[in-house]
Amino acid sequence: MKPPSIGALALGIIPFIAMCFSVALWDRIEPMILGLPFNLFWLILWILLTPCCLWGAYRLDTKGPGTERGS
Repeated sequence: MKPPSIGALALGIIPFIAMCFSVALWDRIEPMILGLPFNLFWLILWILLTPCCLWGAYRLDTKGPGTERGS
């Protein structure tokens, strides 16, 4: 098993940073987006974007010569 690439690690860490370390930037109720306070909208948005980031990380690690799928 080969270690993950830097790009895959970066794509995996982006949602974590966006949800945990950006609180000071978005910790407010106004504006309302789609009827939700901004902070709730931000968290739900990243919950929905996390699978996209992880799919991209998977694609980066399984692309290229010499990569076998399955185990």
